[in-house]
Amino acid sequence: MFGVFANTALVLLGIAGALAVARTAISSSIADRIIALDLLVVVVVLTIAIDSARSDTAAFLDVLVVVSLLGFVATSAVARFIERRGAR
Repeated sequence: MFGVFANTALVLLGIAGALAVARTAISSSIADRIIALDLLVVVVVLTIAIDSARSDTAAFLDVLVVVSLLGFVATSAVARFIERRGAR
């Protein structure tokens, strides 16, 4: 039964990832692109978490933490850059 929920969640995450890529491609401001890329990082993290739970292994949990931290630091750095430069 968990497999059905996991597969459904992965399909929904795939749709969310495709929409995030589309938002990145069509947006005009840097802030919109960064938010879309941050959403893409969240989708990747959740995909890794669901795959780890589905396969009942903790092998990729270190990768999950690293990707989460990199996404947070990158978003914070770009937000600070936008704040200093001014949003255009």
